[in-house]
Amino acid sequence: MSDNAAIDDILYPPIEPNSVNTFKVSDLHTIVYEEAGNPEGRPALFLHGGPGVGIMPGYRRFFDPKHYRQILVDQRGAGRSTPYAEIAENTTWDIVEDLEKLRVSLGFDDWIVMGGSWGSLLALCYAIKHPTSVAGMIIRGVFLGRQSEIDWIHKPHGAAKVFPDEWERYVAPVAGADDILKAYCDLLDSDDTEEALAAAKSWSRWEGSMNVFLPDPDEPDHMQDDGRVLPLARIESHFTRHGFFLESDNFVLDNADKIAHIPCYMVNGRYDLICPSAYAWDLHKALPASTLTIVPNGAHSPLDPGMARELVHAANQFRKY
Repeated sequence: MSDNAAIDDILYPPIEPNSVNTFKVSDLHTIVYEEAGNPEGRPALFLHGGPGVGIMPGYRRFFDPKHYRQILVDQRGAGRSTPYAEIAENTTWDIVEDLEKLRVSLGFDDWIVMGGSWGSLLALCYAIKHPTSVAGMIIRGVFLGRQSEIDWIHKPHGAAKVFPDEWERYVAPVAGADDILKAYCDLLDSDDTEEALAAAKSWSRWEGSMNVFLPDPDEPDHMQDDGRVLPLARIESHFTRHGFFLESDNFVLDNADKIAHIPCYMVNGRYDLICPSAYAWDLHKALPASTLTIVPNGAHSPLDPGMARELVHAANQFRKY
C-alpha cells in the first residue's frame, strides 16, 4: 500500500469549506478564515505553520466533520489574507490577538486548538495569553522559539550536519554574509521580483528538504509554488530574525504554569530534523499532565502516515471536551 493510500485510510474524507470569510483585524490587515464540518459542532481552531504557509485543503481532514465546527485561519500576510506577504504589523502577538478577536466575534466560549511547528508555538502563546479561551491543545512538531532552535536550522552546526548538500544550496545566495538571516531578509524584501522569488525558493527548499521521512520524488513540493513561496519565506524569515517576538528566550517554559491545567496532546516524529523531539520532551516535562507521543517513523510533516494517525487520534480523544 502506498503512503498516499495509507493517508486516505487514516484521515477523514476530503471536504469543502462551508464558507470562506474575511475578518478585518487592523487598518492594514484582513485575514481569511474557512469554516468546515458541523456548523453546530464543537469549535476547533487549526493553526498553520511557517509562519506564512497558509491553509491547505488537507488540513480539514484531521477533525471529525460530524463533531467539529472547524475554523482554519490564513494568518496575517499568508494564504488569501491581505496584504499579500506583508510583514508590517505582523508579529506573534498581533496574530494572538487576531485569534482572540475572531473567537469573540464567532461567539465561542472556547475551542480546541491544533497547530504544528510554528503553529505549535502560536497555540502555546495564545493559550498563555488567553488560557480560558483554550479547552485543549493538540500540537505537532513542537517548536518553542528558543535561540538554540533557530540556530539549529540557520547555523552550520545543526541540521546542516545531516543535510550538507542542501545546506550548501541554502547558503549559496548569501555566500559571505556574516548574518544569514539578515541577508535573506534583505533579498526577500528586494524590489527586484525575480531576485526575491529566487531567494524565497532557496529558503523554502532548505526546510522542505527536511520535512518528510522518505521524500517522494514524484510528489510536487507545494512550498515551491510561486503563489505560496514568497509569503512563506518573507514572513518566516521576518519572524525568525526577530526571535519570534517572544518576551524572553525561554518564554513558553517560563510560563508553563499558566497552561498546566489545559489538556495537551503532543505528537513529534522521532526523525523530525526541523523540530527535534527534545523540544517536545522539554515541554512535556514542564507540563506533567500532558501526553507526548513520539512517532517511531515520523518526521516533521503532519501527512506522514504515523503522524497523521496520531493527530486524528488526538482530535478524536478531544471529542469529550
